[in-house]
This record gives sequence, structure tokens and C-alpha cells, in this order.
Amino acid sequence: MTAAPAPGLPADLPGLPAAPADAWLRRELPELAQDGPWQAEIISGGLSNITYRLRLAGGTVILRRPPLGHLLPRAHDVAREHRVLAALADTPVPVPAPLALCTDPAVLGAPFYLTPEVAGEVLRTAEDTARLDPPTRAELSESLIAALVALHAVDPDEVGLGDFGRRSGYSERQLRTWGAQWERSRTRDLPDMETLLAALADRVPAEQTSGIVHGDYRFDNTIVRLDGRPRVAAVLDWELSTLGDPLADLGLTLTYWHDLGDALRAEVPVAAGVTAWPGFPSSAAVAQRYAELSGRDLGDLGFYRALGAMKLAVILEGVHARFLSGTTVSDGYERAGSAVPALVAQGLRLLRPGAV
Repeated sequence: MTAAPAPGLPADLPGLPAAPADAWLRRELPELAQDGPWQAEIISGGLSNITYRLRLAGGTVILRRPPLGHLLPRAHDVAREHRVLAALADTPVPVPAPLALCTDPAVLGAPFYLTPEVAGEVLRTAEDTARLDPPTRAELSESLIAALVALHAVDPDEVGLGDFGRRSGYSERQLRTWGAQWERSRTRDLPDMETLLAALADRVPAEQTSGIVHGDYRFDNTIVRLDGRPRVAAVLDWELSTLGDPLADLGLTLTYWHDLGDALRAEVPVAAGVTAWPGFPSSAAVAQRYAELSGRDLGDLGFYRALGAMKLAVILEGVHARFLSGTTVSDGYERAGSAVPALVAQGLRLLRPGAV
């Protein structure tokens, strides 16, 4: 029998035991965690760090912690995520300014950090964007692209992130890192993944510039406002951020971008069909607008899109492994496993001559 929660405390959630969380909140954020009951709910969890909403007596905050179960080395580093949010808080990049960081695993079993809740909504599914009219979809797309360009224009040294990662050899490091992650998280043999990794290694282009990369940039990693002029109010989920080649960010964004009639929308369980409605620009138009705003040459875009497909395939294989072990905390990830070979096949197609 499950014990009832203590008076004033919510029931324990996976990864969020209420009693130690309450003690830490009252000690570290007394202006928010005043006397009185509070509530907690899981917003998302499975693909990345688990996100909770805490309704405290003094206001609502967002808490982020790593997923449950086995984690890959260096993955889901919330302290690193906290650092980049603090660095970008005073730049044109819209981010939630962090409130506090806890690195003591004795509290929740893992490090975590908190931010204020940013007003707005997250467009996670095709149903979320189906209700928008075409002009709203177009304006949100323009804002999403502009925010990515703004991020790539930030000088890392000026915001204290000069040592946030190595500035050269990003694509080579990505291939080594994600190739190793594949070996650690794979649940089956998939020879096409080995073919894709080898083909990418043979096609690495020269880097044009280096900057801050988000590492997982897509609509459902943002909060948008639909009142007034539709816009991105905050960019979230910075756990994969580092210094590197900005075009890798664009390539992954386009991996998530589904055009009208895109068959892959039925295969990938994240951002499936979010942009597959009239009003959203095509993936080719997104790339063109990014090039216009940033001034970057997209001649090697096929490589970066294939790199994005490979990376998402590895991420989803890790999610599939957690799903098989029963440690995902949200619904919808039972399709992650079947998406992996589909993404690998897409990556191989994108490396063919003439593909974009």
C-alpha cells in the first residue's frame, strides 16, 4: 500500500520525492516556497531531462532533472544546461533565466535546477498546430528561425562561454561521440547505421564558423506566445548545447521539420507532423531564410541534415532502451524503436549526390 503524502505535500512523482524536495525548496527559495501546500506535475520526460511544474505558494516554477534509469556518460548534464541559460539570459536569445541549481544527488537522487515558468505554450503535436491559422504558423516559423540565427550570432567569449567546448572539429567529434553512444545504447544490430556513420566520416566539410549550438533545436523545445504577434518566448532544453558548427543545429532542426505529405511524420514520435500544415514554410524555405538572415553558405546542407538524422536515431535508440526497461515517464515512446531505422535510411538518402 502506498503511504499518503504528508499534509501540504504532493504525492511523490517519479524522480521527485516530495519530502526532500520540500525541505530543499524552503531552504534555498524561501521567497517562493512559503508555508502552505504546493503541487507538482510532470510536463515531459523520455527523450531528454524530465521536466516538472511546481505550483508553490509564492509562484510557479519549472524543475529539470536527468531521466531515470541508466544514463549514457556525459548525457543529461543539468549543471551544464543551467550554465548556458545563465549566460544567455541577457542576450537577444529568449531563454528562461535560472533560479537555482542543486548538484547534491542526496536531494532527488540526481542534480536539478529551477527556472520561472514562462507564459505561453509548447507546440508538441500536429494537433497543437492544426488549430493555428496559416499566418500564425508563418510568423511562428519566422520567429523560430530568427531565434536560431540570434543564438549563432552570440560571441561565446562575451557571455562567459569561451570554454564551453572546443571550437574546431565539431563534426568529427559529433561522429565519434554519437557513434560511441550508439554502441552503448543499441538494442539490436543495424548494419545501415554503421554504413551511415562511415559515409558521414568521409563527407565532413570544412567549418565556416564556430559558435554556441543548441543541439536539439525544434518547435517543441520552445515556448511560444500566440497573443499579439505570434513569437518564440523562450528556447528550452539546452542539455546538448556546446560550442561548434552552427550548421549542425540547422541540420537537426530540418530533421524535425516535416513538410506537407512527409512520410517520415508517421515514423518519428517526436515533433511528428507539427509543421506539416499550410502556412509553415517548407524545409527548403526554412534553410533559405536561415541563409538570408545569417549569411552562411549552405552548400553542404545535405551532410548536416544527414548528421541530424543520425543523431536523432541514436537519441531515439536510447529512448527505446529506456522504454524497454520501463523507465520512461511519459506516453508515446513505444514508437521510438521503429523510428531508428527510418531515420538512418533518411540519412543515407541525404548523402546521395544532389540531395538537400
